[in-house]
Amino acid sequence: MQDKYSLAKCEQYGRRLATRLSQQFFGPQPAATLDGPALLQFTPIRQVNLLVLRQLLGRWQQEANALRSPYFDFEAPPVRAALGQFMNVLSRHIRLNREALEPLLAQAVADTLVLATVAGTAFERLLLPPATADTEEAVPLATLRDHLRYFDQAKPFFEGFVNSLPTGNAPLSREFLRQRFDLYHAAHAKELPALAQVVAAFSALLPLTEADLWGDGPAKPAAPASPAPAPMAPEPAPTPPAPAPAAAPQVTTPPAPAPTPAEPTAAPAPVPPAAQPVAAPVEAPAAPAPASPPTEAPLYAKLKATQPSTAHLADTLRGAAGGPASLAERGAPKVTSLREAISINQRFSFINELFNGENMEYHAAIQHLDTLPTAEEAAAYVQQELATNHDWSLKQEHVGKLLKLIERKFAAA
Repeated sequence: MQDKYSLAKCEQYGRRLATRLSQQFFGPQPAATLDGPALLQFTPIRQVNLLVLRQLLGRWQQEANALRSPYFDFEAPPVRAALGQFMNVLSRHIRLNREALEPLLAQAVADTLVLATVAGTAFERLLLPPATADTEEAVPLATLRDHLRYFDQAKPFFEGFVNSLPTGNAPLSREFLRQRFDLYHAAHAKELPALAQVVAAFSALLPLTEADLWGDGPAKPAAPASPAPAPMAPEPAPTPPAPAPAAAPQVTTPPAPAPTPAEPTAAPAPVPPAAQPVAAPVEAPAAPAPASPPTEAPLYAKLKATQPSTAHLADTLRGAAGGPASLAERGAPKVTSLREAISINQRFSFINELFNGENMEYHAAIQHLDTLPTAEEAAAYVQQELATNHDWSLKQEHVGKLLKLIERKFAAA
């Protein structure tokens, strides 16, 4: 069944939709930029927004790694702490223009379609970290759990797979993970979301049918499945019926028999909340397929290597109630406002993991915590209300991070 769908067509549709949405948003305001909160709401399909953020944080990790130098010890604890603080501040100042956003958006759309059609490929792309010469072949279970934060439409399925793996501190080989996933997929395939729902959501933005994603479906471009610039046609389509000679193979939407439904000129697609809709333009030729950026573990995964493992939730909550300000003693900077101290990565993590994706509930809780005068009252609020109302019994790691921020807020100056 996996061979039924074409990865090349998923990528082709991703480029077309990214071009259309970018034109609608940036067309009337070419100099506009997007910040983090706007990015998380750029499309009505949350999975697409999450995968854009996933790529962005991967680039964020690359920027941090670029700071390494043979002349300085970047692994020294004070340097790691300062670097983490710097990257948290930087993460609150995201600025994406059209040139930066469009390739990330195209890849996110393609990966969302792959997630709905070819689960095995989605597992390799989105759950496993990329295998490079600099990474170990074995994968820690914690890394897989970290990558789950970017799943939405099929999260219960992939979360169930990760929870089915043997626990322990020993990393798991990639071959073992692939074999286990194949077995899990065969037994739980019915738990994946229906493709019709995903197609309908995308079709509201740019017409799409399930048949358009088939390997032998209506849209059958004579182009390789590689995301190289080959399937691109940046120039306007020529008037003569014959295709342009020489050059790389070009793909334009009109010529193919029974093509992917063309965009209606008069009916604009839904627009991100941050922008006013403009009349839907005649579909522009697809932009060059971006090379899929290397996906690395988020920066906090390295920074937390020096942190002790999180205790059981009850112990975590008890420890925050009356112990000494250990973070302050270790030299961690005091924070004056939780809202300002929480980076976009942490905010996204808290909303997704602790507040079940409810943005308003997260902001209300953080705002209330910022008004409490003592650490004891803040810990009591977390333990007696938040942890109970949102069932944080299995979220010790994320609760621990929130409590450490509270501890820093009330630490002695």
